[in-house]
Amino acid sequence: MNPPNDFLPINGTDYVEFYVGNAKQAAHYYQSAFGFQPLAYAGLETGLKDRTSYVIRQGKITFVFTTALIPDSPIADHCKLHGDGVKVVALWVDDARKSFEETTKRGARAYIQPTISNDAHGEVVISGIHTYGETVHVFVERRNYHGVFLPGFVKWEPYYCPGTTGLQYVDHIVGNVNWGEMDIWAKFYHDVMGFNQLISFDDTDISTEYTALMSKVMASSNLYIKFPLNEPAHGIKKSQIEEYIDFYKGGGVQHVAMATNNILETVAALKNRGVEFLRVPDIYYDTLKQRVGNIDEAIELIRELGILVDRDEDGYLLQIFSKPVQDRPTVFYEIIQRKGAKSFGKGNFKALFESIELEQERRGTL
Repeated sequence: MNPPNDFLPINGTDYVEFYVGNAKQAAHYYQSAFGFQPLAYAGLETGLKDRTSYVIRQGKITFVFTTALIPDSPIADHCKLHGDGVKVVALWVDDARKSFEETTKRGARAYIQPTISNDAHGEVVISGIHTYGETVHVFVERRNYHGVFLPGFVKWEPYYCPGTTGLQYVDHIVGNVNWGEMDIWAKFYHDVMGFNQLISFDDTDISTEYTALMSKVMASSNLYIKFPLNEPAHGIKKSQIEEYIDFYKGGGVQHVAMATNNILETVAALKNRGVEFLRVPDIYYDTLKQRVGNIDEAIELIRELGILVDRDEDGYLLQIFSKPVQDRPTVFYEIIQRKGAKSFGKGNFKALFESIELEQERRGTL
């Protein structure tokens, strides 16, 4: 529930839109590998001449994949520079006009002026602002709309429709920013969007023998939206954040964390569908019980699947991270199950980073 004095009440993540080289193939991959369900489509058949979009959904998670149909296009330019990546993190609000007014008067740079679009199913109001890198936030007001997704989209019902894998909702979305920019963007989210700093990690918290990073977690007042922001920190070798910035050519969304109610079943299903995950050294599990205490899940099964566990004062969480899902070592996914814990797995950082460093070494980018 939004506090009464919240100038930017947000109801949740509306959708995440990726600009990609081939939207049809991307949507097929996420259906096959992650269990997303087909939802909506817009393209040549619906009157668009410059782009095509496929919309998929699982639980409350909605992804949109958009491809340019013409070379002279900001979508094509984005893909040329960044590769496949997140352009839009859309936020569900009750009033898109007020959201735009409140954020722009506090210093946000306008991306989309408040715009009404409508069809036979009602109307949607959208507006938008720029944030780190070329990422934008779009405010979506859909209280007067009852269509499949947005005006201009039609229902997409392909014959191919594999089952779901138990993914429920977006837990958090992590952004990587350039050297010296973490505090700038943390201040942006605080001053412009009214977010609060939930947690802060420095290079003593997140480091290995070779690499380090710093992070601040910014969250909306109702905690429906959580945006960790990562910045590189100096180390002996190149960190995963530096690698991302080198290949993405700037700041952007690093990963989307998707929650499940049964991580054992979800991860087993994802592995069977071809999703590849990072693997920490097996010794991590030898001392797991001493570090986190009693948990409901069998440690041998957690070990077999490569799942990480961490505990805080509110409970524990289970998490696992995929390898990058495109050729550039940029965007990846986290699967997370919270059993009371409100934190982000600080106790797993060192083991996770050592695993990432092994992947970087194989790629020759460490």
